[in-house]
Amino acid sequence: MEYLIKQYPLEQGALEIQYIEEFFGEFPRKKTAAEILRRLEGREHLLLMAEAPLPEEPGNIVPVAFKVVHELRAHETDPKLHDLVARLNGCVTFDDRKVLYTWIGGTRRDWRGQGHFRALTEESESWAFACGFHEVLVKTKNKFFEMRGTLDHLRFEVIRFEPNPADNGESKVYLSKRLDASVLDAHRSARTVVQV
Repeated sequence: MEYLIKQYPLEQGALEIQYIEEFFGEFPRKKTAAEILRRLEGREHLLLMAEAPLPEEPGNIVPVAFKVVHELRAHETDPKLHDLVARLNGCVTFDDRKVLYTWIGGTRRDWRGQGHFRALTEESESWAFACGFHEVLVKTKNKFFEMRGTLDHLRFEVIRFEPNPADNGESKVYLSKRLDASVLDAHRSARTVVQV
């Protein structure tokens, strides 16, 4: 299967992401286009969306998965990113290295298990490697079993587990993958990427 991936410029991509997040019931708070713009302006980033035909209407192509990644720096001024870097202290080396953070993403429930998220991840890794990034980070919650399984298949390693004493499902899991040519050699999805 060949996956159709669209790479969006910032403003149009922010609007598309705001739209597609409405199809994800497990996200308690959806990102707004304004929030996406604030986070990504002035830093290296990539906005990708996978599209596929509707089963009942093969001529109708719809967005089914998305992924937003961006550079994470040692000295962040944004409070959320500053906190993230602090939590990664001792787990991730930022000095003289480029670190990519997988901020938001997912696959619509009806299209899960078909490889769309893998294709998006592999495309973001190819882009990151070409841009000189050394490592990719992702954070999830312990209760997101499907996501944790997907990240395991994509060879992300757990670098930190942050327990939530009130609810272990809400515990945070931080994962990482170092980027080198062997990562690209392990890619297996056929992708067509279109610049929007």
